[in-house]
Amino acid sequence: MAISYNTNSFLFILVLLLLVPINHTLNSDDLVSELTVLRSRSSTGVIHLSNRLLWQILSVPVPRPFTLLVFFDSQKLHSDSEISLPKLKNEFLVLSSSFHTNNPDSKKFFFFDIEFQESQASFALFGVKSLPHICLVPPFAIDFERDSIQMESSDILRHAESMAEFVEAKSELTVGTIHRPGFISKKQRMCIIALGLILSPFLVKKIVSGNSLLHDKNIWMAGSIFVYFFSVSGTMYNIINKIPIAMVDRDDPGKLVFFYDGSGMQLGAEGFTVGFLYTIFGLMLAFVTHVLIHVKNRNIQRFVMLLAIFVSFWAVKKVFYLYNWKTGLGPIYG
Repeated sequence: MAISYNTNSFLFILVLLLLVPINHTLNSDDLVSELTVLRSRSSTGVIHLSNRLLWQILSVPVPRPFTLLVFFDSQKLHSDSEISLPKLKNEFLVLSSSFHTNNPDSKKFFFFDIEFQESQASFALFGVKSLPHICLVPPFAIDFERDSIQMESSDILRHAESMAEFVEAKSELTVGTIHRPGFISKKQRMCIIALGLILSPFLVKKIVSGNSLLHDKNIWMAGSIFVYFFSVSGTMYNIINKIPIAMVDRDDPGKLVFFYDGSGMQLGAEGFTVGFLYTIFGLMLAFVTHVLIHVKNRNIQRFVMLLAIFVSFWAVKKVFYLYNWKTGLGPIYG
């Protein structure tokens, strides 16, 4: 998504370019101390970059004792589902939080976010023309537009893990394990535990008397099918990485795409479809081995067996078709 600047942005840049070479009085240790304090005030370790703070960073002689990773944001574009800035920013926050969890004493790498509406001059100084945009500023960078290293779109769209690979490759620093926040907050866990303790006497009484859902074989059967589908459809991966079911077609914003053509990204609908096909195959196998053997009529057995084989073959064929279409590793047979 392209962005445009007003005239004041370029006037501010001109002033910066005139003043920075003259004034190099800011001590780098003082700036690192200030950045460390600002980082400690953020729950994710991301510092909000303003025009003033950028001027201070520019005032430090090169090579600076730290590297910057900057996420360029715009509140006005948060409603644009095509670029998904809130989701990408959340992945950036996860990256920052994980880095500082794994490297709590590091003063050589700082994460920043910057807002377009309040810092257009800084955007222009970096030469940012479109979003999403993330760049790494090495210690020797003088001209931020020329010397910064821009993160590729493929790395931005592939979540915090791919961003971490970019950081490690360009900065020679180790990010470490990506730590994602839990699905349930601490207060919610406490409420669930309290509710469980309150209900535990009634549940124990039900279980001892044999009059509970745990004694219903149909519940166990339905639960096993659900667990099987949950496992083979990649649902946990979708939840952890917040994978959308579908995405808006870039060529036609009024159309949704449920299958992404390419191995670089997978949508939730793709996993559910393959999981559904696997579940059909598993149910056919379970039906033949546990139900059909009790049918006494041989003709019915043969007919149902052939039908189960046909349905299973169709499901497996569709799985191979989708795999070949997705990866392009083999021929596609209709």
